[in-house]
Amino acid sequence: MHGSISSLDAFAGAQLARLEETALRRRLVPTARGAAAMAERGGRALVSFSCNDYLGLSDDPRVIAAAQAATARYGAGAGASRLVTGSHPLLPALEERLAAHKGTQAALVFGSGYLANLGIVTGLAGPRDLVLVDALAHSCLWAGARLSGAQVVRFAHNDTADLAAALERHRARHRHALILTERVFSMDGDRGPVADILSVAERHDAWTVVDDAHGLGVIGPDARAPLEMGTLSKALGSYGGYLCASRAVVDLLTSRAASFVYTTGLPPASAAAALAALAILEAEPERAALPLTLARRLTAALGLPEAQSPIVPIHVGEAASALALSAALEERGFLVVAIRPPTVPAGTARLRVALSAAHTEAQVDALAEAIAALRARSGASVPV
Repeated sequence: MHGSISSLDAFAGAQLARLEETALRRRLVPTARGAAAMAERGGRALVSFSCNDYLGLSDDPRVIAAAQAATARYGAGAGASRLVTGSHPLLPALEERLAAHKGTQAALVFGSGYLANLGIVTGLAGPRDLVLVDALAHSCLWAGARLSGAQVVRFAHNDTADLAAALERHRARHRHALILTERVFSMDGDRGPVADILSVAERHDAWTVVDDAHGLGVIGPDARAPLEMGTLSKALGSYGGYLCASRAVVDLLTSRAASFVYTTGLPPASAAAALAALAILEAEPERAALPLTLARRLTAALGLPEAQSPIVPIHVGEAASALALSAALEERGFLVVAIRPPTVPAGTARLRVALSAAHTEAQVDALAEAIAALRARSGASVPV
């Protein structure tokens, strides 16, 4: 036993050293989030541009009050899987509201967005099927595809011609085909060509999953996929994931999505907070418009291509350079975390700036000025 522990520690130590050499080791840094897009780290107040709370609803008094009331009435936890302990009344209410918001017959809430994508893909695809995945799709979509046992084919990012060619090559040999893409890609902030993908899918009898984790609440309506997945943890400021689809599909996944069947249900506070946030989102469209407006203010100030979403990438290249730029901005009072491989492809490390309705124009302008100052000091341009 002692020998196995020693070899395990030796393995972990060697791997950590390798990550350290390539500037890819991750460390948890104690950070307290506050109101108005602020955060506290190391005893310093920082303006955070590293949070997906796009509408600033996680600390909205109405959302907090809903979560507190649900906890006081129903307790802190769900107790067990919904199929075991019963379906908590807040959850079907949330599912009904999500389905109405998305214009579908039904919805199913999962414990997180990652769990949702695992359950959706493995619940609908198997060894006789084909799964086609956008090259830059989130890790959880790739994980679901590989776990399904289906043949997995990568298609070039946002390239519908490449997708169509892949379907021409492979579709006839498989029972069903599933296409996995995103409405807003989380690391580049660009939008997927959903309408064009749905057109290709229809020609080849393929089913499309659109991950809307970073689009819900901040990107206007566009073409709707038969499988609309998203999260409760970003624009809605709570926690959890969901699928909006037909009643038949939701009923099927209630029995077949392992990450739903075998996972404890969402806590009452999370469901109540998401319900309150969804009501605010629908009642205050002006709030929903702010993140993209601020993102475009930033890209204009820095001479970058116009933002398509609240996410603005500042491409740097090497991981060490991205870490250095992040540290320099933190010294100036801004929290903008470096994104490194394997989250993004090698050589494409970047800062990922996330704009929120909680930010002010003055804060965005100050960030742009800080980046410009660092650019001038280094004598280099901000890469696109």
